[in-house]
Amino acid sequence: MTETRPTTPENPPPPGPSGAGTSRPALDRLFDLTGRGTTVAREVRGGVTTFVAMAYLVVLIPLIIGDAKDVTGATLDPAQLTTMVALSAGLTTIMMGLVGNAPMAMAAGLGVTPIVVFQAAPHMTWPQAMGLVVIEGVVIVVFALTGIRQLIMDAIPLALKQAIGVGIGAFIALIGLVDAGFVGHHETASTALGLGTFGKLASWPVLVFCLGLVLMLVLFVRRVPGAMLIGIVAATVLAIVINEVAKVAPASWGPVVPEVPGSIFATPDFGLLFEVDLFGGFARAGIVTATVVLFTLVLSGFFDAMGTILGVGEEAGMTDAEGRLPGLSRILTVDGFGAIVGGGVNGSANTVVVESAAGVAEGARTGLASLVTGGLLTALIFVTPLAGVVPVGAAAPALVLVGALMMAHVRKIDWTDSDLAAPAFLTIVLMPFTYSITVGVAAGVLAYTIVKLAKGKIREIHWLLYVLSAVFVAYFALHPLELLLGID
Repeated sequence: MTETRPTTPENPPPPGPSGAGTSRPALDRLFDLTGRGTTVAREVRGGVTTFVAMAYLVVLIPLIIGDAKDVTGATLDPAQLTTMVALSAGLTTIMMGLVGNAPMAMAAGLGVTPIVVFQAAPHMTWPQAMGLVVIEGVVIVVFALTGIRQLIMDAIPLALKQAIGVGIGAFIALIGLVDAGFVGHHETASTALGLGTFGKLASWPVLVFCLGLVLMLVLFVRRVPGAMLIGIVAATVLAIVINEVAKVAPASWGPVVPEVPGSIFATPDFGLLFEVDLFGGFARAGIVTATVVLFTLVLSGFFDAMGTILGVGEEAGMTDAEGRLPGLSRILTVDGFGAIVGGGVNGSANTVVVESAAGVAEGARTGLASLVTGGLLTALIFVTPLAGVVPVGAAAPALVLVGALMMAHVRKIDWTDSDLAAPAFLTIVLMPFTYSITVGVAAGVLAYTIVKLAKGKIREIHWLLYVLSAVFVAYFALHPLELLLGID
């Protein structure tokens, strides 16, 4: 197959499947590789890169859930959680590849999981909390199938969609910097964030991150195929050597300690499969409390995924001139099913993850890349020890580099337009500053609506933006409302 120029927003793919009437390989016809300007090799490379960049989630999510207790004091077994998180991530990512034909991997989300752990579990049992996650997924699927979700996404102005992509770029770059220890939060320091530990870079994991980033950057600007994947693998090998020689404290590496596992294979434990109580949470916690938790889950899952899908889709060159994504309804439906599957196996709600952008930066443009990523994630249930090999500091350089690439879309925003400048700015900066995609989207929509109203441009506001603005006002006022209603 001839290597074609990668699809970009400036070089969009032709509409519909290309090469009609010609004989094309089965994979090309199924995923329209030619139409999207990609090759099998590029998709495989992108899929592997996404897998390596997000594999830490299979370790991190079980740790977050496993360290918490429900209202009865019960905990979930981390080994069972790891199996469930890997299985649900793999199956839903494969579904995204086959149904959505998008290079977007899915896994338990870091935006929704804390809501399950810190807002749901203290008021109900684990099966009841996961039951709310399943209901959240059902609500989102209904929104997708009825077209409501796509209508909402289409109602958002193009400039805000572009700002969402830029904001996600800044957000994932900050995630990489913080997870690697290059940037730190210090409660006793005078600044909210600082360099390393109290202004010093003094740990081996930070050295691994820095060297990995330098190598990745050099390879990328030299246009070496697989630059990010090579950088992650090289940084992982370096981390394993340093950890063995320097005897680094395990806690400094984060959730994954770079060690050669004593055994590669493990027997998957499916003990948590379908251990769900759909409606028990309403009886245990009360209708008001359970409804507030459900509202928070839906809002976070809905807009976190929306922002990520738009950002990754634009980076992959899948959007049209108006920022719309062809085949969006299928992608949104699969995303909703991800929450149902995740809750059903007690692995938290699955959603499109921002690490997908790492694979896109390596050339992934179709669902074939997701098929590769999903296959590797599913295989992890039999080789879970391998999930604990790549430390966060080795994968973090890819997130920083991807963030830099996504920031390039900022040039498309008309900063001279006063109607757009402040809303776009708030959308961009509040995603990394609050560690929440939802907050960035909410602030941007609210600011846009307020600015238009202040200038008397009522007719320029899509009617759905009024509805969204009201929902976001309730979202920002949720804690005062909880206090008013007597919810702890």
